[in-house]
Amino acid sequence: MKLNKTIIIGVILILFAGAIFITDIFNPIIRPITYLFLMGSSKGKDIIFFGLLGLFLIMSQIIEKDIDTTKYLKFSIAIGAVTLTLGIILEILFRLNMGIKLNTVFCSMTNSMSSTSILHTHLLKSILGAFLSQIMGPFIQSNINTGVGLYQYVPSFSFLAIILLPILFATLFLAIQKRPWFTNFLMAFFSSCLFIGIIDGGMFATPSYVGLLGLFLVYRNGFYLNYIVGKFLKDDKLLEDNEVIQSVYRNRGFSNFRYLFNRFGIYFFVILVIFLRFTVAFAGAEPDFYTVNVANPTGDIDLGNVTSEVISNETDLNTITYHINPNYNEMELINDLKVPLNNSCEYYTVTWNAYSYLG
Repeated sequence: MKLNKTIIIGVILILFAGAIFITDIFNPIIRPITYLFLMGSSKGKDIIFFGLLGLFLIMSQIIEKDIDTTKYLKFSIAIGAVTLTLGIILEILFRLNMGIKLNTVFCSMTNSMSSTSILHTHLLKSILGAFLSQIMGPFIQSNINTGVGLYQYVPSFSFLAIILLPILFATLFLAIQKRPWFTNFLMAFFSSCLFIGIIDGGMFATPSYVGLLGLFLVYRNGFYLNYIVGKFLKDDKLLEDNEVIQSVYRNRGFSNFRYLFNRFGIYFFVILVIFLRFTVAFAGAEPDFYTVNVANPTGDIDLGNVTSEVISNETDLNTITYHINPNYNEMELINDLKVPLNNSCEYYTVTWNAYSYLG
């Protein structure tokens, strides 16, 4: 492995991730940018993103011999899709076991407030967080939420899903080798987003979409992306390197329709997946009011400024149920509830209301 610009940039990005860890001075600059593709960027996400981005760039320069990178890219896409699917399956099994509805946000108040839902799951994050807390507990800052509060509710076999992460990392390591510099950067970016999406958000989260669909875009149209950038920048080296990696459907003698379908079908697939996300969100929404179930309250509960109506007090189930004004933004309501419910219950659930984000 020879020192080159890609490795130097990778080292700089890893050092930048370290700088974010020890100081907040860069937050006002990077947070508005990373927020766009990390879905509610946080300090922890920013650290992981820049660290992974730099690491993948460095790793792309390690192996010099020829390997079938296209094959490993296909493996990576498949493993990423399976891992995201397992995350949703775990959410469903978890809810069936707990006896709570699928269209709710579950908020654990044990250890620290941790939330999870089918639309934005943190179950895999809780497993990984519990593991890392055992190893790196003193080094994990208090303002970085590892989701460990959810770990006690996760099915016992769930750790098997985490085993897929190192396998995915290995296939991506092989898939990113011997590629033109622009494809290297794209794959490093998309791979970093995919890992963050798997750990924090799941199948319907923005970084998962960006990561998985981005890798699929490189697989289908990487040649053309390099070609467009090479022509625009007049980068002869990029164009020369690009000839090594051809699209699987290029120069195959396909009809014009089949060729265009292979090249542009990915964009229709992206639209379909995004449509599915919004369909699930709005199909499960309860726009008339929020239903909040507070489990195992420790005493009298005062929700403070949150406008609510107690509709039942299920003493046999030790649960208090509230109806809350639908004018609240869903995320603001969940954050407002965690203050009065802190140390006052075991957990609470809030029904979805995707319509609240349209106001």
